[in-house]
Amino acid sequence: MSLVLPSPRARRATDDLAPEIVGRLVRGALVTLGGLIVVAGVLIAPIPGPGGIPVIAVGLIVILRNSYKAKRVFVRAHRRWPKVVHPIRRLMRREPEIASVFWQQYLRVERFALPKRYRLGVRGRRRLKRQFR
Repeated sequence: MSLVLPSPRARRATDDLAPEIVGRLVRGALVTLGGLIVVAGVLIAPIPGPGGIPVIAVGLIVILRNSYKAKRVFVRAHRRWPKVVHPIRRLMRREPEIASVFWQQYLRVERFALPKRYRLGVRGRRRLKRQFR
């Protein structure tokens, strides 16, 4: 009579496989949800106002957080266009710095679109700094 014990590895392989499959299904569902949010943003975009752009951004963030292929594309884009992609990275952090990212983008657009004498953001910031010193 021999004592044969079941191998713990056989049991562990099936136990480890289930969470991996569930994780892949959840990631796939979230990528699909992100795609639907992007499509909704594109449909909202023609309506007057900036409604479509934030919705598209949220959809892309959902896709980016759940797709490895999208992350690779994002890293390549960050290496190629760091000034454009860096604010998106800052908004994707766990505690995003929304106000500072908005302010920097406002100043960048102001510098791009307006001559120096019409730039209100820089002058207003300097005036506020003088008042609170």
